[in-house]
Amino acid sequence: MERELEELQSTAEEALQRLTDIRAMEEWRVEYLGKKSKLTQVSRQMGQLGAEERPLVGSLLNTVRTHLQTAFDDRQAALHRNAQQARFEAEQIDVTLPGRVVKRGAMHPITRIIEEIEDVFLGMGFQIAEGPEVETDEYNFERLNLPKDHPARDMQDTFYITDSLLLRTHTSPMQVRTMESMRPNAPVKVIVPGRVYRRDEDDATHSHAFTQIEGLVVDKGIRMSDLKGVLEQFAKAVFGPNQAVRLRPSFFPFTEPSAEVDVLCVNCGGKGCRVCKDTGWIEILGAGMVHPNVLDWAGYDSKVFSGFAFGMGPERIAMLKYGIEDIRQLYQNDLRLLGQFTRALG
Repeated sequence: MERELEELQSTAEEALQRLTDIRAMEEWRVEYLGKKSKLTQVSRQMGQLGAEERPLVGSLLNTVRTHLQTAFDDRQAALHRNAQQARFEAEQIDVTLPGRVVKRGAMHPITRIIEEIEDVFLGMGFQIAEGPEVETDEYNFERLNLPKDHPARDMQDTFYITDSLLLRTHTSPMQVRTMESMRPNAPVKVIVPGRVYRRDEDDATHSHAFTQIEGLVVDKGIRMSDLKGVLEQFAKAVFGPNQAVRLRPSFFPFTEPSAEVDVLCVNCGGKGCRVCKDTGWIEILGAGMVHPNVLDWAGYDSKVFSGFAFGMGPERIAMLKYGIEDIRQLYQNDLRLLGQFTRALG
C-alpha cells in the first residue's frame, strides 16, 4: 500500500503541473482530494492491514494528503497570478496615445427659442404654466366657444382617444384652466409652452406634433392696444430693436376681435423679397381679445373683466430666426444641424 500511495502522489503531481486552466483545478481536486477521490479509496483499505502496519500507512496517507493539498494551493495561486498578469497586459493603456476629443453638446434650437421666449415674458411679469397633453373635448373645444356642431372644429383635424378624450390640438385649453384656478384674482398673466397634436401631413411647414406657446392676460380695462404693445416688445426682444408688428383682422372662435400678427421680414427688413413674397411682412402668430363667453364660463364677469390671448409656434420663430427652411429638420436630430447651435453648457 505504501508503494500505491507513492505512485498516486507522483501521478497527481504530474497531472497538477500540466494544468493551465483555473477551471480544471476543481476537477483535479475532486479526483485526488475529494470525498470520492483515489486517496479516499486507499484510506478505506486500511482496515485490511495488520495492527503494526496500520499506523505507518496512516502517517504516510496524511503526509501524502498534506503534500497534495499544499501543491494544489500553490498551483492555484500561480495560475491566478498568471491570469491576473495576462489581464493587466491586455487592459494596458498606452498613455502616449493622443486623447479622444469629447464632443460638446448643443441645446436644441426649439428648446433654445422656448427659453428665450419665456425669458422675454417673465421680464414682463408673466408666469409660466403647464397643462395636460391628453385633454377633454370640453376644455379643448366647448369652453373655448367651439360647440360640437361648430364649423371651426374643421380647422383642427384632431387625434381622438375616445368620444370625450383627445390629444390637445392647441395650448388654448389652458386659458380656461388657468382662469378657473385663479378666479376671482386679477390680473392673470401667464404663458403656456407645450406640445400639441394635429392630423396634418408632415411637410416642409407642417408636422403632426409640434410646440405652441399660449399667452393670456385678464384684468379690468385690458384693451387691444395692450395686446399690440406686448407683442411689439416681444418682437423687438426676439428679432431685434428695429422690429415692428402689424395686426390683420382674422377669426378665432375664442377671441373677438381676432388678428393675425405679422413682423417685418427678418430676411429683407421689410423691403420685400422671396421669403416674404415681396410684401415685407411675415406672419408669426394669432391673437385677439378673449371672447366674453370664454371669460364667463371661466368665472370672470365679462362686463367687468377683459383680456387678450395669443398663440405662437416656437418652430415658426426658430425657422425665421435661424434661416431653417424645412420644419422636419428640427425633428431629425441631425448633428450637422444641431452642431450649428453649440453653446457653452452652464
